Amino acid sequence: MDTHLATASLPWIDGPAVRAALSPRAAVDALEAALAAGLDPEADAPRTRVATAAGQLLQMPSTRGAEVGTKLLTLTPDNPERGLPVIQGVYVLFGAPGTPGQAPRAVLDGVELTGLRTSAVSALGVRLLADASPRHLVVFGTGVQAWEHALTFQDVFGLEWVSVVGRDAGRAAALAARIEAELGVTASAAGPEAVAEADVVVTCTAATAPLFDGTLVPEHATVVAMGSHTTDARETDDALARRATVAVESRDSAAREAGDVTLAIDSGALAGIEDTVTLAELVAGTARRREGAPALFVTTGMPWQDLVVASAVAREVLG
Repeated sequence: MDTHLATASLPWIDGPAVRAALSPRAAVDALEAALAAGLDPEADAPRTRVATAAGQLLQMPSTRGAEVGTKLLTLTPDNPERGLPVIQGVYVLFGAPGTPGQAPRAVLDGVELTGLRTSAVSALGVRLLADASPRHLVVFGTGVQAWEHALTFQDVFGLEWVSVVGRDAGRAAALAARIEAELGVTASAAGPEAVAEADVVVTCTAATAPLFDGTLVPEHATVVAMGSHTTDARETDDALARRATVAVESRDSAAREAGDVTLAIDSGALAGIEDTVTLAELVAGTARRREGAPALFVTTGMPWQDLVVASAVAREVLG
């Protein structure tokens, strides 16, 4: 076999092709199906971070059956000043189908893959926890992930109303206008008190301290905290953690990276990591949301999610 030829002909799946191959709803379905088939997030490898001269290099490897993959991302804080994205990267997929011996199968646009799978994970959490299909979304943040979550939640749930909460009123109004124009959903800028009328709240920020008063969240509502990825930062408060059914992707990853969980444990708002439920348990039906209380899904992103979504994209594009 000519290994140089195999490498040279490795398919490249660019951002538009990723989006064309898999709808947000299909990405959510793929993630849920993987968990239903027995995928164990607790066995997933942790992400690694390497400091670079300009920022960080992240690697997120995972394996599932005959498929293997890893995401490689750079984080460059000064890039916006150059007109470049903060996050850039690729996903490298190895293994089946049609690639014996764990040969490389495809390379995917890592930024578009991340946008698709991140919001799909949030939507899966809401699908598994919500009492009913949400109609009013309150999103904190005005950046890429705030838009991605509005896009995905509209596709999956059929929203009627989106409230955008941001530090910059102009950017919040601009995102609301985009949501109305491109998604056909009524949207407006709002303040943190909008959570009192929410069906679902998603925090897509770089905040290190709680963004709203957890006592305001209605009993039927589901909150997704996805912006914080370190144990010393959080977007939600102890009041919400005390009231809510708290769900995580895996207890191991939450203990390593989820400040919304670890800080609540430190304060006593949660008894311990065992006081959480996992997506896998919710899918299997061995855990459920408590009645008469809100739900809080804390997600930091895990490598298995990229592998599942990348594999689904590759199947659509390559067969």
